Amino acid sequence: MVSVSISCPVNPSEDPEKVKAAILGIFPAAELESDGKRFVGSADLDNFSRLIRRQAILDSARAALFRGARGRVAVVHLNKQVASVGKVSFTEPRTVLGTLEVRIEDDDLEALINRIAPTTVDGREVRA
Repeated sequence: MVSVSISCPVNPSEDPEKVKAAILGIFPAAELESDGKRFVGSADLDNFSRLIRRQAILDSARAALFRGARGRVAVVHLNKQVASVGKVSFTEPRTVLGTLEVRIEDDDLEALINRIAPTTVDGREVRA
């Protein structure tokens, strides 16, 4: 079973509602809680998968997911500012404003990544 958890800091200079809106722009079904300093919660990957297809970044997404994979878990970091306009942009874990950390866990992580971000040839999704 797929488990997706989200964690995102809220800096003193940021409006918490805007940070929450950025998360929901990528993960609209996310169930979020806040302690005033960060949002944490769970989500599904449906909209995320649609966005990476719409943005034509399947290869980048696939590379980021496999790069962040360890056993049954993959961790990727998304740019909060880009997420605020409903787009996915992968980034390094340590940035000034912090990142939207997405932790994906599944018994067959490789098969899940293949469904979320399938292989492409000449920019087109390859279906098995």
